[in-house]
Amino acid sequence: MQTDLFSPVTLGSIALKNRIVMAPLTRNRAGEGGVPHAVNVEYYAQRASAGLIITEATPISAMAHGYPALPGVYTDAQIAGWKLVTDAVHAKGGKIVIQLWHVGRISHPSLLPNGAQPVAPSAIKPAGKAFTYKGLVDYVEPRALDESELPAIVQDYVHATQCAIKAGFDGVEIHAANGYLLDQFLRDGSNTRTDNYGGSFENRVRLLLEVTKAVVNVIGSDKVGVRLSPVNPFNDMKDSNPQALFNYVAEALNPLNLAYLHAVEGGIHGGGIADPFDFNAFRKLFKGQYMANLSYDKARGNAAIASGHADCVAYGVPFLANPDLVERFKVDAPLNEADSKTFYGGTEKGYTDYPFMKV
Repeated sequence: MQTDLFSPVTLGSIALKNRIVMAPLTRNRAGEGGVPHAVNVEYYAQRASAGLIITEATPISAMAHGYPALPGVYTDAQIAGWKLVTDAVHAKGGKIVIQLWHVGRISHPSLLPNGAQPVAPSAIKPAGKAFTYKGLVDYVEPRALDESELPAIVQDYVHATQCAIKAGFDGVEIHAANGYLLDQFLRDGSNTRTDNYGGSFENRVRLLLEVTKAVVNVIGSDKVGVRLSPVNPFNDMKDSNPQALFNYVAEALNPLNLAYLHAVEGGIHGGGIADPFDFNAFRKLFKGQYMANLSYDKARGNAAIASGHADCVAYGVPFLANPDLVERFKVDAPLNEADSKTFYGGTEKGYTDYPFMKV
């Protein structure tokens, strides 16, 4: 049987009808209290022909937020809102996992409980500006987390996973990419600690492994993915030796028998120039199912699967603008152009009103 984007695949225990994955896409359209509401239900249900939907990054606690109008996954109301989403996706034969998120230093006191200072591995202020309810403002210097505080953050991931199960998700993806908290611990441009969570590769990967093991204990390794972005400079991120570091991370994750590893293969969001990185070598070190992501089209996606580089391919902006991306790929139909002005926040315009193919 020919293996391509349209062939089925199983990630852990999650059976996909095709290998075309909807990548996590922040859209800033949650309801009051971080509760998913009707327009979110429609948006995800429209895209249920994907082999797998990965939700927008979803904060695991009130302290994990870093942008306006994000959905959360830690209150009963949020669980109820997400249950409407998962029910709608499942009713259309789709599969959906939720991406668990803590932004770390990429936040602002105005977005956090009681004006709290954002937290991070080290007190290093990122370059750039925070996106707040009052517009763009300078980031503040974060507070370095004490080692004694880390078990509570691990517990927040556990609680969010328990909430995800109640909400009916098929699994969870741990967001350890794109300059947010777990990535901040991994890379030495943001982690200058001298305790058990800084310095060596072993120490810098420790929190990611603690979080992943704790989540696996709740939901099972066959329902857990991890997302990494070894060289994405977005959010003022860098590392002195990304190839060696992330090769180490890939091998450290192997014993956990995860459902998949999701890799952002370069730089995204115009964050600068990504360092050179051999993703083929990185992929070969990881023994499980591998999800490739970054500027793939249909041809590149099919080639990555045929060559064995990837088991499935995640598509971001094309899915945003084409709810029926799978069907369009099947018949080589032209794609809708995405309107970047409506990516973040707003109404159903640029969210649920992209046209389907005329049959």
